[in-house]
Amino acid sequence: MDRLLILEDGTVFEGQAFGADANVFGEIVFTTSMTGYQETITDQSFNGQIITFTYPMVGNYGVNRDDYESISPTCKGVVVKEHARVASNWRNQMTLDTFLKQKGIPGISGIDTRALTRKIREVGTMKASIVDAGDSFEHAFDQLKATVLATNQVQQVSTNKPYPSPGTGRNVVVIDFGLKHSILRELSKRNCNLTVMPYNTEAKTILELAPDGVMLTNGPGDPKDVPEAIKMIQEIQGKVPIFGICLGHQLFALANGADTYKMKFGHRGLNHPVREVATGRIDFTSQNHGYAVDENTIDPNKLMVTHIEVNDGTVEGIRHRDYPAFSVQFHPDAAPGPHDALHLFDEFMEMMDAGRER
Repeated sequence: MDRLLILEDGTVFEGQAFGADANVFGEIVFTTSMTGYQETITDQSFNGQIITFTYPMVGNYGVNRDDYESISPTCKGVVVKEHARVASNWRNQMTLDTFLKQKGIPGISGIDTRALTRKIREVGTMKASIVDAGDSFEHAFDQLKATVLATNQVQQVSTNKPYPSPGTGRNVVVIDFGLKHSILRELSKRNCNLTVMPYNTEAKTILELAPDGVMLTNGPGDPKDVPEAIKMIQEIQGKVPIFGICLGHQLFALANGADTYKMKFGHRGLNHPVREVATGRIDFTSQNHGYAVDENTIDPNKLMVTHIEVNDGTVEGIRHRDYPAFSVQFHPDAAPGPHDALHLFDEFMEMMDAGRER
């Protein structure tokens, strides 16, 4: 079956269908990841988005039980140049096509992803739709133009109720804005007893658990759409160590008076070089975000910039000058991606241990 990918500016790409039989609307983005498509598709930070893979072949090693970053992905669609119909890997349990059918996510292959990526880089992210080629283009395009994208994405993907991930050692409260399982995995490796809480948990509830530290996770959308989290961060900082990742980083910045802005096409991929300001150390990082912290709005008496993106100079890390709290825009959990920044989890452990000793 043929399918169409229609962009908000009227550009149309024709390709072949795979995955679920569904027409969808969402924000189209691209990722430069050369591997890790299962982790990418199941990353809740892609909620409501149509993911374009710039790497030419996707699906060649199938889908396995170990690489889920969430059980129920909420991306809208998948765009590839070549879809591998046969999967070959010792961990393979099903093909990408079967997986997408199970999860209700349509895919389209045979797309000139280079041309599509250039378009997104020039114009910026925009609305797009994947529809059957037999449908009326005029009707599909009118529907696309009339579609209003959701702004309650964190509410859609956060847990509704607290739940434990039992361990021994440090007690960490994890605020779920759309977390990746790899964050829990890295904390568990470091002997943490975890309690995962909804995005709108109040500071009082968190502090009643007497945590050694609080993790602010990644998640989708505009951080300004989660004002309750900003208030919560303001009320817990200084009382407990904090580590923020991706959306958690943006919320931590907003809670301390900085501003955020929507990027033209964002950072999505596994090859983003980040420089640590204090040492000059370069880490290659995994990233997935469409918003960034505005460096010009950071109060230097409150926050210090710790990391900078080498390619475009955007803020990639901040630390509070008075409280044990820091955050990074990239994903040190690296699933998928390079492990250069895993040491940040160790720094969080040291920060919590120092707090327990006082």
